[in-house]
Amino acid sequence: MSLEDRVNPHIRNLRPYEPGKPIEEVERELGISGSIKLASNENPLGPSPRALEAVSAAAKTVNRYPDGACFALRARLAEKLQIPGDHLIFGSGGDEILELLAKTFLASGDRVIMPWPSFAMYPLVAQGMGADPIRVPLTAEMQHDFAALTREVAVGAKMVFLCNPNNPTGTSFGAGELADFVSGIPEDVILVIDEAYYEFVAREDFPDTVALIADRPGTLALRTFSKIYGLAGLRVGYGISSPELVGFLDRARHPFNVNSLAEAAALAALDDDEHATRTHSMNRSGIDYLTGEFEALGYRVWPSDANFLLVETGSGYYDELLRRGVIVRPLAGFGLENHIRISVGSPEENEILVKALQEIEQAGQQHGGGRQ
Repeated sequence: MSLEDRVNPHIRNLRPYEPGKPIEEVERELGISGSIKLASNENPLGPSPRALEAVSAAAKTVNRYPDGACFALRARLAEKLQIPGDHLIFGSGGDEILELLAKTFLASGDRVIMPWPSFAMYPLVAQGMGADPIRVPLTAEMQHDFAALTREVAVGAKMVFLCNPNNPTGTSFGAGELADFVSGIPEDVILVIDEAYYEFVAREDFPDTVALIADRPGTLALRTFSKIYGLAGLRVGYGISSPELVGFLDRARHPFNVNSLAEAAALAALDDDEHATRTHSMNRSGIDYLTGEFEALGYRVWPSDANFLLVETGSGYYDELLRRGVIVRPLAGFGLENHIRISVGSPEENEILVKALQEIEQAGQQHGGGRQ
């Protein structure tokens, strides 16, 4: 019997997550320099200066194991969210909490309902436990189709993933839509609302998931320090839920899953309101600027409540941008062959991107080409 034959079938059939290429690899392959990366929704301002200072100080103690309970971070975050500390679970990025949810609640044959396209880890963590990921297409306007989601839940579901704002579309749903959906699904369905881009949201009727959790204990809101706080490389995410659900996840959690440098950085970043405000302001300005420039080029742009934009350009634009040293996210794997996802960068990076797109359009016109 080969090694492949001994692998669990639901793992053998998984298609691994494909991260974007690092800048260094792109430049090596193409023989270019000065590239910019607008593919992974990272903070163009970098981490909080306070976080960097905290990491430097904490580095002196890395011979010790981290605080497995994240005591100081838990206390400060609970104070900020105005919830008890036992409503929080911490992980090595939000991805680990998704895996904890799958490990804790899912088994072979369980149906897991999710919008699609959405975050690529949802089907991976479901299938990793032998569960069946049920992908429900978004509407033509790239919004959650709550009627279709409700119908799938009615057939049977152990867990539902909702991403708000949604990745890779940037679209969001409001409190009324969520309330209607929740009222139509059974209480015993685990509801996971991924709010990785929560701090970037502009819409005024965004759902209050913390209040929802008080009324529906089988709900978990997922957030992260990777985006507005600029700590993607340190991997710190957290979930907000009922003490009972958090308690079960804690049983499945490794004892020292969040490293000490990450804990220290997250605690410091949490109180750096100036850095978060600057990031939010730069992001909204970037969205306005890029939306206007993309529409002037004839592209369709979806409204975004996140720190990236979904853009329908036509085919071939990912490769053309890559040749010009601009790394964006291709979306063919999500069934969006003519679309790219573009992270909002610094003003300088945004201008480089627009100039590259203008060059692509001009080259296409000179050669008698056009958008395909």
